Amino acid sequence: GLNFIDLMVRQGNIDNPPKTPLVPGFECSGIVEALGDSVKGFEIGDRVMAFVNYNAWAEVVCTPVEFVYKIPDDMTFSEAAAFPMNFVTAYMMLFEVANLREGMSVLVHSAGGGVGQAVAQLCSTIPNVTVFGTASSFKHEAIKDSVTHLFDRNADYVQEVKRISTDGVDIVLDCLCGENTGKGLSLLKPLGTYILYGSSNMVTGETKSFFSFAKSWWQVEKVNPIKLYEENKVIAGFSLLNLLFKQNRGGLIKVVMDKLLNLYNNKKIKPVVDSLWALEEVKEAMQRIHDRGNIGKLILDVEKAPTPLMANDSTE
Repeated sequence: GLNFIDLMVRQGNIDNPPKTPLVPGFECSGIVEALGDSVKGFEIGDRVMAFVNYNAWAEVVCTPVEFVYKIPDDMTFSEAAAFPMNFVTAYMMLFEVANLREGMSVLVHSAGGGVGQAVAQLCSTIPNVTVFGTASSFKHEAIKDSVTHLFDRNADYVQEVKRISTDGVDIVLDCLCGENTGKGLSLLKPLGTYILYGSSNMVTGETKSFFSFAKSWWQVEKVNPIKLYEENKVIAGFSLLNLLFKQNRGGLIKVVMDKLLNLYNNKKIKPVVDSLWALEEVKEAMQRIHDRGNIGKLILDVEKAPTPLMANDSTE
């Protein structure tokens, strides 16, 4: 699976980037080839998906057993590689952090991306949840059925949301970070939750630029704790990778994964795969995420041969 965090790793826009040379990637699917001595519950030949602390974009991957899950019989390998990061992130933000319930409303940015599509699907499993989404206008036709109200990502979505829901929304999921923090907080109803996850505004042009990263944070309006208290608002942050690999919450994530696989088996959710790419095409695949061209998830497939380049267009 290819995620926005992989772009940030490539550009050095993360805390303590690993030393090169490194193999990127945090999630994968495949077939069990070998087991550690004390591993129970899996057999060689099992179809599995897994979280990996780097090194996922490879033909052979090694990871602790607590991060590995069996793939349902009717799920393809590409769907399985698109499943863990996006759906666990979406589920935990909605249900563990924000306590989504019947009749609530949610604003999600990048509604066409992998997490955005997972959020929309999970919201549809709860009655009467209104989903407001922002996305590039060329994606609207493809995703308009997955959200209740869709806005252009460059439009003044605050006014649009308030026109439809005068008192705002219950949950704001913000992967953009930066200038959207003040807008998101202003849209929250009393007892509403604003969650910051990912940071796609930190990914800049082709070069890594610490200054644009710093500028993005500099624009974050200072959050005043007294104001939070007066307005009954909750502000939260969420990082799945830290939860998994730094804070040892693999057990909690296994419980969430079981719930998600149950929803998948009951045909309530289904990962959206944007496109499959050969490992040799990783540069073009990353450019597609960078340009926000994808609807759903990009997958690197070790068995796929590169698509021959057109004579006049290297991005075809």
